[in-house]
Order: sequence, then C-alpha cells, then structure tokens
Amino acid sequence: MTTPVLTGRLRRRARLREARITATLVIVIAALAVCGLALGKASVSPPDVLAAVLGRADAMTRFVIMELRMPRMLVALLAGACLGLSGALLQSILRNPLASPDVIGITQSAGATGVIGLIAFGLSGLLLTGVVLGGALAATAAIYLLSWRRAGHRLVIVGIAVSALCSGVVSYVLTRGDVRDAQEALVWINGSLGRAGWDTSLTLAVCGAVLVPAALAGGRRLPVLELGDDPATALGVRVGRTRTLLLGIAATLAATAVAIVGPVPFVALVSAPVARRVTGTGSAALLPSALIGAALLLASDLVAQFAVPDVPLPAGVVTGVVGAPYLLWLLVRSGRRRG
Repeated sequence: MTTPVLTGRLRRRARLREARITATLVIVIAALAVCGLALGKASVSPPDVLAAVLGRADAMTRFVIMELRMPRMLVALLAGACLGLSGALLQSILRNPLASPDVIGITQSAGATGVIGLIAFGLSGLLLTGVVLGGALAATAAIYLLSWRRAGHRLVIVGIAVSALCSGVVSYVLTRGDVRDAQEALVWINGSLGRAGWDTSLTLAVCGAVLVPAALAGGRRLPVLELGDDPATALGVRVGRTRTLLLGIAATLAATAVAIVGPVPFVALVSAPVARRVTGTGSAALLPSALIGAALLLASDLVAQFAVPDVPLPAGVVTGVVGAPYLLWLLVRSGRRRG
C-alpha cells in the first residue's frame, strides 16, 4: 500500500517540477523574443515594441518590427522547437544520446536535397520545402532499413556514413553550380535565418500545428518503449509500428525546420539532454525539449547578429561552436562508461 502512494507522490512532484521548468522556459523565450524585436541598427524600446505589435506605433516602427524582425523571431522560435522535439523523440526511441537528426544523417540528407533543389532546379518556397521533406524521409527510411533490428549504435554508424555521402554530394553540387546560386546555397547550408519572412513562418506554423500535437500524443508511449522491445510488446504496444511512426514524425519535424532555416547543427542534439537534466526525470521531456530548442536557436541568432559588428553570421555557426564541444564530451563520457 505504501509503494503506490509514494509512487504517486513522486509522479506529482515530477509533474510539478516539469510545469515550473516549462513556465520558466516560456519566460526566457519571451525575454529573448523581446530582445530580438528591440535590438538592431534601429533600436526600439520594449514599450515601442508592444505598441508596434498592437498597431499603435508609427509606420516606420511598425515596418521594422512587424515586417523585418517579427518573422525572423517566429521562424527561429518554431524551427528551434521542431529541432528540439525531433531530437528528443529520436534519443528516446533509440535509447541513444547520440541519436539526433544532425548526427544520424537526417539533417544532412535534407540539406543535400535542398542544395540540389536550389542550384540545379531553382526551387523555392513550398516546392522546396516539399522536396527537402521527401529527401529527408527517404534517407530516414534507408537508414532505418540498413540498421534493421539493431537500431541503437548501428543506426548512428549508418547515419554517419549517410552524412558523409550527403556532404560529398553538397560539395559536388556547389562546385558545379553557378557562383551566385552557390553563394546563396552556402549561406543556407550553414543555417541562416536571413531568408525568414511571413511566408516561411506561416509554413512552419502550419507544419508545427500538425506535427507537434502528433509528437506529443505519440510520446505518451515512449516510457514503455524505453523498457525494451519485449516488455513493451508484453504491455500491448506494437513496437515496430510505433517506432516507425515516431521516427517518421521526428524526421518530418527536422526536415521542415531544415527546409526553412537550413541544417542548423546541434540544436536537436543538445535540447533533450538539457531538458532531462533540468526537469530531473529520465523521461523524454518532449515539451521542455521543444522549448529549450526554441530558446537555443533564438539566443544563437541574437549572438550571430551582434557578436561581430557589421558582420552578420549564420546562426548555425554559433550553434556549431556551442554544440561541438558538447558532442566531444558526450563521446568521451560514453567511451568511459563502456570501458
């Protein structure tokens, strides 16, 4: 009788802690959003930002806030959330902290498809998004089939091989394409929010409105999947079908973000471990992971815009500088555990 009572109390405490962390992350994101709307060559005070949002500011302020900065902020928020949620799903499904879309080849395959579409066919907008999505899903299916029934570290190894292949394809296409097209594609391949607009933010919002609820609903089965295939099957979960569905959702989330902002590295890799650490749970922590991904990309874009005066950098450069040491630390830690 005591054990169920204690278990219920622990679950309530975990839920309360996760709710507090979620509320804190929402406040952090709101503060970063205000900074993103206020800072720039034409600085605007927070009250003027609010006035512009409410339509009470002058025409110039409204144009700067609503047409230049607001779409960029929304794209960073939505793309970061998609990447963070994608990484959390993959790491929980495969029970591997290295299983993120930018490590197992999903991001690179989406990037290679996007570069081919940009340079070889001159695609843009929704058509480019669809092509990138199709390429990412095809690569995900290939990676999953090549690592069939050994989805742990073997999938990571296969994904690394696919990433190397896609990097070679990108290099070849860039060298064979027109210089101006190659320059535009090179900026996109490094993860840039410079092309953000209301059309791209609307595309992300529509995709997120479909995929995020599906991911959160499917994520309810993750604690059972993390027990292992045999226990999950014994509890009535169709392991193969559920894993394939969640992998498809994770790949679609990552591909949608990549189609808009390019292959931003390490956001998906870092978000879920940070979420699990701050919430103090071993569960997937999907919603905190999405919020951390959004906050990370928002903060990285701010740093990229203002770190070097008069030299705007792609946001992917900042996330790469932050994420690469984390990946090395994770590899060393995993090696020590095996040893």
